[in-house]
Amino acid sequence: MPRQSDDDLFQSSTMTFGEHLEELRVCLIRAAAGLAVAVLAGLFVAQPVVKLIEEPLRRALGEYYTERALEVFDGWQPRVTDGVPLPYSRSEVVDAVERHGLSFELRELHADRLARVLESRRNTSTPSAASAGTAPSSDATALAASGTSPATFSTDSLVPVLLWQPLSRDSRVSITTLSAQEAFGIYVKAALLVGVVMASPWIFYQLWTFVAAGLYPHEKRWVWMFLPISIGLFLAGVLLAFFFVFDFVLDYLLQFNSWLGLDPDPRISEWLGFVLVLPIGFGLGFQLPLVMLFLERIGIFDAATYASQWRIAVLVIVIAAAVLTPADPYSMLFLAVPLCLLYFGGLALCRWFGAADAAAGTGLQPATKASQ
Repeated sequence: MPRQSDDDLFQSSTMTFGEHLEELRVCLIRAAAGLAVAVLAGLFVAQPVVKLIEEPLRRALGEYYTERALEVFDGWQPRVTDGVPLPYSRSEVVDAVERHGLSFELRELHADRLARVLESRRNTSTPSAASAGTAPSSDATALAASGTSPATFSTDSLVPVLLWQPLSRDSRVSITTLSAQEAFGIYVKAALLVGVVMASPWIFYQLWTFVAAGLYPHEKRWVWMFLPISIGLFLAGVLLAFFFVFDFVLDYLLQFNSWLGLDPDPRISEWLGFVLVLPIGFGLGFQLPLVMLFLERIGIFDAATYASQWRIAVLVIVIAAAVLTPADPYSMLFLAVPLCLLYFGGLALCRWFGAADAAAGTGLQPATKASQ
């Protein structure tokens, strides 16, 4: 049964309010010290971590510019009837992009002018000039020497060409910094991210230790049971955000660039701030079923209360997901939907444990001085 509202919060505890505050201070200092040590260790692996963090953004940018290039390719038409067609079929272009990792840009030029310039260079270059390393005559001089140039520019004689390069060398996929000190800040933030993930078991241990300090011996066993599960859920939330949610969020955000006709030029520092917030928000949110079960075990709430208030719980989950994630609907939904499922999973756990206690005749009641 839930604790009565008129009970003193620390009435049945063996610790005073001041002792609780002192225990909290000690646990926070220990957690901060562990985080500092983990961040220092993260400084040694920050460089490969930055590369790992960049990968989802580079992949999303590559797909974005490839799709934009394919749209240009599909929409291209010769300028005149029976004009020169594209030099590659669409299947060849898709094969080059998907199997060989190439990117391309569609450009146009005057093929006859280029041929005349190259031919003129071959005819005017001499062995002595080539051996001396001197440059051949300029393109304008060679073109003028090859014949009379027209007075107007002709667009009808332009022919399409595709300029190829490895996608990894495409300047549009590069991630920029705008100041010299920004790279150092990125390095420190990457070490902080590594430190938070590495220190999470220690931090959760300290938090659960603080909770256990105010409980009775028969209640503390739940803390040590929940601790490894809590760490596992936190890491599961972090991994879900990094390896699954980022791709959907980036695709959604880049669609607005395509819709507005704007080419993205992302900064690594802004992306890293996004990377820091989203996984930690997911990791903390995934603690929901354990918090529910723990509160039920010590008598604060019961399964009937969770079941009757599920609509309010869903509303609170949606609001919390909006706070814990950046301002885009995909990341909010990808956090809110799992949390709703975890809420009902926590409800199922509470009912299962309650049924097991009832069958064994060991149902837990709120702790009182009489039971001390």
